[in-house]
Amino acid sequence: MTLRLGDIVQALGGELLGDPGQPIEGLAPLESASGTQLSFLSNPRYQPQLAASKAACVIVGPALREAASARGAVIVADDPYLYFARLTRLWKARQGPAQAGPLIHPSAVIDPGAQVHPSARIGALCVVERGARIGAGTVLKSRVTVSEGCIIGERCVLHPGVVIGADGFGFAPHQGAWEKIEQLGAVRIGDDVEIGANTCIDRGALEDTVIEDGVKLDNLIQVGHNVRIGRHTAIAGCVAIAGSARIGAHCTIGGKTGIVGHLTIADHVHISAMSLVSRSIAKPGLYTGVFPLDDNASWEKNAATLRQLHSLRDRIKALEKNHA
Repeated sequence: MTLRLGDIVQALGGELLGDPGQPIEGLAPLESASGTQLSFLSNPRYQPQLAASKAACVIVGPALREAASARGAVIVADDPYLYFARLTRLWKARQGPAQAGPLIHPSAVIDPGAQVHPSARIGALCVVERGARIGAGTVLKSRVTVSEGCIIGERCVLHPGVVIGADGFGFAPHQGAWEKIEQLGAVRIGDDVEIGANTCIDRGALEDTVIEDGVKLDNLIQVGHNVRIGRHTAIAGCVAIAGSARIGAHCTIGGKTGIVGHLTIADHVHISAMSLVSRSIAKPGLYTGVFPLDDNASWEKNAATLRQLHSLRDRIKALEKNHA
């Protein structure tokens, strides 16, 4: 498949400096793009790669207009990364449907009591249980499970292995053993949500677990029972969110972060990868809870010092009191 540069600009906007008839046969990173491929540059850190790139055309911001046009064709856009994102969607749409065949794969198992919109696509080996509802334009890829009573909105994408509505982790201790707490809620997922492969979202114990509109979840995320994730929040892979946590709108959470249950995170909070969130966060901003990497000997010394901080604090308070 090819697209001409003029077709791309006509569809997506931007300013083209170059031949509108130039054919583009693919999209690629700056360092590996060939003379028939299109790339983009949004991070100034990669500007040294620009002059050496063999790309047929590069998408850049206004600040790099002159530097990029000196090497060849260029599309100038206010936000090159956003432009590239829209270009990938245009490219995929021009390639035709990602999947051929029936909207519901013959191997899928759908309970007669489930409601699946006629435009939804259900992939191979999916299971949609009693009382579940799947909205218009939603795609369940292979091996997705939607448990009883769970609701998925419109235009969602659930990647292979996603499990929606497994029981939350609820047990009551009794005489040295554990008694199960039945999970009587469900999961409600809004519109335009994308959920990565093998991510699990547990049903609520009494009320529902809720994923609001526009949320983007990466692979291998665990969302505990009764969690609520606000609209347009994006969460990277291997994050674990314990039960009843409340995460605001427009947040970003880095990979392998752990979030303790029953806390609240405000809107517009950004959490660095590998952090442990053990208390509520009331103000927007960037938060980090990562112990920096170091050689092992130095790390052990610093860790030993950290363990003594509480006693050192008490000693300092005592000295200050005596000095006063």
